[in-house]
Amino acid sequence: MEATAFAYLAAGIGAAMTVIGAGLGIGKLAAAAMEASGRQPEVAGQVRTSMLIAAALIEGATFFALVICILLAIK
Repeated sequence: MEATAFAYLAAGIGAAMTVIGAGLGIGKLAAAAMEASGRQPEVAGQVRTSMLIAAALIEGATFFALVICILLAIK
């Protein structure tokens, strides 16, 4: 195989691992937030706000990793 083929393969595997990790992280985050809201409904608004901030941080890190994978693929 050529070097570019390995670069495309590595970028694809890296992007897949990034998206899977982000999906699992956000899934655990949402499950914990739903459980907290169910246990104490009076703080559901605060829990939702914290969940959205954490999900945005996870998405930001995911997009950064995907951009790095794309840059590695086209270099």
